Amino acid sequence: MQKLSKIAVLTSGGDAPGMNPCIRAVVRTALYNGLEVVGVRQGYQGLIDNNMYDMNNRSVSNILNLGGTILKTARCLPFRTDEGMELAYKNLKARGIDGLVVIGGDGTFTGALRFSRKYPDIAVIGVPGTIDNDLYGSTYTLGFDTATNTVIEAIDKIRDTADAHDRLFFIEVMGRDSGAIALRAGISCGAEAIMLPEKETAIEELIVSLKAGQYNKKSSSIVIVAEGDKNGGVYDIAKAVEKEVKNYDIKVTILGHLQRGGSPSSFDRILGSRLGFAAVNAMIAGKTQQMVGLQANNIVLTTLEEALTQHEFKLEDDLMQMMEILSI
Repeated sequence: MQKLSKIAVLTSGGDAPGMNPCIRAVVRTALYNGLEVVGVRQGYQGLIDNNMYDMNNRSVSNILNLGGTILKTARCLPFRTDEGMELAYKNLKARGIDGLVVIGGDGTFTGALRFSRKYPDIAVIGVPGTIDNDLYGSTYTLGFDTATNTVIEAIDKIRDTADAHDRLFFIEVMGRDSGAIALRAGISCGAEAIMLPEKETAIEELIVSLKAGQYNKKSSSIVIVAEGDKNGGVYDIAKAVEKEVKNYDIKVTILGHLQRGGSPSSFDRILGSRLGFAAVNAMIAGKTQQMVGLQANNIVLTTLEEALTQHEFKLEDDLMQMMEILSI
């Protein structure tokens, strides 16, 4: 690997609170170490369209509190092709860029790894930015804490109206492949049931649990459904329950993209800053095809291949047990 002189940074895939603190850390750490920095707009699409601009310390002023990403983001189908990657590579080389920091989730890392293998003269370091908290190699991913707090705030407000009307609310949260948001928000809000992709809960079992709650004189019930639950969509689950649980007025709320927005929490601001700082330092040290992550409050490196292929990441056993016991 040749000596670094100029790096680029991009955000790709779904946005996550904390991306802006990470961009800020990447830019200022690189400049401190004598590197030039280029910002890439619209993720991999910006590499293909040559939509890039030089960044300085003032480029990232006053962005710590902002949700979303100042670099914008997009999903880019052309980057999956050899022709798209070749064009991206030529644009990077024309600007003298020899390092690339990519902030995103598994789709982002898949593209980064394939690109790096095809063009190994450009160092690539990944930063896990996804609210789903589902990448191997980091206990927490960027945006997860903020998204969970956003869900908790929304559920607390829904609980107020549920109590006032003796209602049963089914609330769908994000998590196609991971129930991390659903589990933590459910325990934090005292949900009567939490339906997760990692644990198949039969509709019949849910109905028994809700009827038990009625018998115990509960004035309202909240059921949190991760969007990846194996019983299907939240509306189908609510309809099946409505046939058997008669005394509740049943309502459905899908929180949707509300979970992606908002000012990042203190945790995500610090995490984004730590990961951005570590990404640049890893690249200066000659690392490539690596992801920076947080484990036991320490920054660690995991290969992009491991981050994408290892499936040892799982929800905490004690939280799974608490889900069953504390909702009684």
